[in-house]
Amino acid sequence: MTRAGVAARLCVQGLFFAAAAPVQLLAINLRWRLAGWIPVLFHRLFLWMFGLHVEMRGSLAAGAPVLVLANHVSWLDISVIGSIAPLSFVAKSEVAGWPVISWFAKLQRTVFIDRARRSHTAHVNQAVGRRLAAGDVIVLFPEGTSSDGNRVLPFRASLVGAARAALADPTLGRVHLQPLAITYTRRNGLPLGRRDRPEVAWYGDMDLAPHLAGFLRGGGLDARVTFGEPIAFDASTDRKHATAGVEAAVRRAFHSPPQPKARPVRSPPSGSAVTQLRFFSILLPGRNP
Repeated sequence: MTRAGVAARLCVQGLFFAAAAPVQLLAINLRWRLAGWIPVLFHRLFLWMFGLHVEMRGSLAAGAPVLVLANHVSWLDISVIGSIAPLSFVAKSEVAGWPVISWFAKLQRTVFIDRARRSHTAHVNQAVGRRLAAGDVIVLFPEGTSSDGNRVLPFRASLVGAARAALADPTLGRVHLQPLAITYTRRNGLPLGRRDRPEVAWYGDMDLAPHLAGFLRGGGLDARVTFGEPIAFDASTDRKHATAGVEAAVRRAFHSPPQPKARPVRSPPSGSAVTQLRFFSILLPGRNP
């Protein structure tokens, strides 16, 4: 991708954000359903312009509040997962101070947690619990950090306490804990091996700017997102046992072999009328191309 091409795409993304941000703020304040869909459109536009293709297996649970527990590989996870459906994330408090990115996070109604303060976990659990009780889908990365893309790190059960906090609402009988595994499988159509995945992952003490530049140089990526069967969480559920069950499900899905008939969420390569039609279809709420 040329510098001019990158600049043009970033300009389009910036124009979309500038136009959508005031509407999003209004939608959040007035509690419109549109507040959930504007971030979805933003992420789908980013994926389309920068050649990220998502294969989705399974689907998001319905019928009860959903707390999604996912493994974490890269900052790209946010756009990949955020393009699927209206949802919000739990993120470390440092993100709230990052230039530009903090605006995106706040407009997606991200819940921030200060991991250095153990007492803050209880506060976040209460906040997430209220959001779950209100019907919001919340995505949590219980590893507490990102991996090198070749493995799933141990899950921490502390923030799953948000599911119990949601049950303080007398109208709720249970909450769904849903496993989600994200794996980056191909770059420019070629399979990613163990040596390649750490180049896609953003982990450890990596700086964001060089990693972003490497992503732009490297070309299109394929990501596989797998939703596992939701686990019912009620007043009698052991939090640690439930977390371990979700972790096991994520590990199984993460290491599962590729399937030739995975359902695509993204459109085919650009350059045809079909591509243009599919591009507009992914920007419509409630439509899967």
